[in-house]
Amino acid sequence: MKSTLLMGALAIFGATTFFSCNREEAQAPAAKEQTEQISEETLSKIKHLGFGTSDVKRIPGGFLVEGDILLTQKSLDEVPDYKVLRVGEQEHYRTFNLVGGLPRTITISMSSTLNANSCYVNALNTAIARYNNQGLLIRFQRVTSGGNINIISGSGSFLASAGFPSGGNPYPQVVVNVSALGSCPSNGYLATILAHEVGHCIGFRHTDYMDRSYSCGGSFANEGASTVGAVHIPGTPTGPDPTSWMLACIGTGQSRPFNANDVTALNYLY
Repeated sequence: MKSTLLMGALAIFGATTFFSCNREEAQAPAAKEQTEQISEETLSKIKHLGFGTSDVKRIPGGFLVEGDILLTQKSLDEVPDYKVLRVGEQEHYRTFNLVGGLPRTITISMSSTLNANSCYVNALNTAIARYNNQGLLIRFQRVTSGGNINIISGSGSFLASAGFPSGGNPYPQVVVNVSALGSCPSNGYLATILAHEVGHCIGFRHTDYMDRSYSCGGSFANEGASTVGAVHIPGTPTGPDPTSWMLACIGTGQSRPFNANDVTALNYLY
């Protein structure tokens, strides 16, 4: 069974369903998605930023796109100051916002509920070690509370969710759906999901955003050329990258440490 880092609300009951990682607003992580129709103006703004519009959902704090990315109304209303066109396949991509003030240590905390679960604590330690072992200008440190990124438990149509940097700072929250992931998933699998969400928090997009069917299955879904918001990272491949930690979907129980192309992308940005 394949999973995107987000999950459909009913998908957990289907043996062949695909999951992905939806992002929810920090102030209301457990709120249900709203199903009212999305306006054409909003869809146009989403497309202008280079994101897919085939399955947009309104959630607390903004709009969920590509299965696991939260775009706030503020981000939709901003006018990018440059354009980058890409029509490639599975290169590595970043957003137009990154974490600044390098070198820098980003602290990560977990809610008290998750801190009491050794499986989640150990998986976060593994995810942090994967980053810190690369010798980057950005480092991560687990703290007991008040981290720059806080990981909390929530519910909804996702396995885990987060957003993108703003003002030179990482997105401040990752929401994990414990009821979907389980109380003690395998360490490598959970560490990969947490590392993936942290990747979004510091500005990485899905490796296969141009065609999510590459990792998720289903029909071909190439969004075509984009504007800012999907900037190709030089040195990463122009062909499929089947083991990247930033692929949109992941097989249940699968562990994806950084591969060589992931390391290239991380070192280029940080």
